Amino acid sequence: MAISDPIADMLTRIRNGAMARHDSVTMPASKMKLNIAKILKQEGYITGYEVTGTGVERQMKIALRYQERNKPMINGLKRMSKPGLRLYVQRNEIPRVYGGMGIAILSTSHGVVPSYKAWKQGLGGELLCYIW
Repeated sequence: MAISDPIADMLTRIRNGAMARHDSVTMPASKMKLNIAKILKQEGYITGYEVTGTGVERQMKIALRYQERNKPMINGLKRMSKPGLRLYVQRNEIPRVYGGMGIAILSTSHGVVPSYKAWKQGLGGELLCYIW
């Protein structure tokens, strides 16, 4: 079965896994999902990720990160640009998520980057999601 919005599926799997206090979540892998996972690791929202398999059967396993008393590091994820309604922003329109406590992830001409890096580099692009 083909998924119409794989990024939304990824975010939902992470959200559900964190709410259920799972150690990790597994999903089909793609370049875009790997780029998003790399940003989540750099920003400290997850402990790591790994890709297994080859070709069409590639799977990505994301290890979730928790604070003290088993509280997830990721409090919320929100998909912004959707297949039916793409959302593009210019540099001066890049939103601050929860007053700087979260990040937005953008797909720019220089790759997938967090909002603060896009702003520093003067880039706009497709606003993929918010994470806080």
